[in-house]
Amino acid sequence: MFSERTGCHGFSVTRLRCGGFIFALRLNHTMCDAVGLVQFMNALGDMAKGAPRPSAFPVWKREILRPRANPAVKLPLYEYDQIEDKDGQMVPVNEMSHNSFFFGPKEMESLKRQAVGQGMKNPTFEVLSACLWRLRTRALQLPSEQEVRLIFPFDARTKFNPPLPKCFYANAICFACAKTTAGELAKKPLSFAVKLINEAKTAVNDEYMRSVIDLMELKGRPHFTVVGAFLVSDVTKIGFGDVDFGWGRAAYGGPAKGGVGAVPGVSSFFIPLRNKSGVQGILVPVCLPSAAMKRFQAEISEATETPPFLQSSL
Repeated sequence: MFSERTGCHGFSVTRLRCGGFIFALRLNHTMCDAVGLVQFMNALGDMAKGAPRPSAFPVWKREILRPRANPAVKLPLYEYDQIEDKDGQMVPVNEMSHNSFFFGPKEMESLKRQAVGQGMKNPTFEVLSACLWRLRTRALQLPSEQEVRLIFPFDARTKFNPPLPKCFYANAICFACAKTTAGELAKKPLSFAVKLINEAKTAVNDEYMRSVIDLMELKGRPHFTVVGAFLVSDVTKIGFGDVDFGWGRAAYGGPAKGGVGAVPGVSSFFIPLRNKSGVQGILVPVCLPSAAMKRFQAEISEATETPPFLQSSL
């Protein structure tokens, strides 16, 4: 069990009767991001397997991310707009319903067919995020004029000019943000949401990152927007499941839970998973008010032409 005295990083190892074990880790996100965490775990794996030193040493140059001498936010950062919850949309966690949804090749093929747009590429992340954002907004039955945001973190190491050093160990994630109204998102085709997400991704460059850093300096590290927001974090390519402590790859590697935290129902993860049938896909834990969850399940089933949800305590 973890306690408040655990410190910046906390570890727990639970041995199972089958001979396997669960390695759990808690971290302070200001110390590192998922890329840095996997780098750290791989270093532990190297040492556990008898190596005299890690195969990759961390680069500790946090001064690179200092604000400018004259901090200035030069680009719009919609993900940090501070919006008051006038309509009481933030629901207590004890009134929430939890489900996990599995998206395999068949489900993704169905969604990508619906997301076809003129001259557009439809990578898995953009299509799945657009689908969940759109159907979640419908399920919540938000006012058509309300602004809604899809916020997604990603590794910004290559977005700086010059890029951050290889093996940079710190928190170098950036939030990108797609924004529209609930009415437009719900009524327009899936390709509309995919286009917004693509535009949000391409907007992130060195100036964008410097503006974010300067905003943190000027505004005292504001929380990202939560009212009308949905945050998705893709960990399918981070490599949690590839960490080897001497017993081979993990049966599961990823977050312990999703959808709960400081702001219940706002965030979800994309987690790589092989289901009981041996199909490799993406597991998405979702937390919503109970009535909205029923509508969301129906929307997902219709969109994917299959019932993909699994009861889960993630």
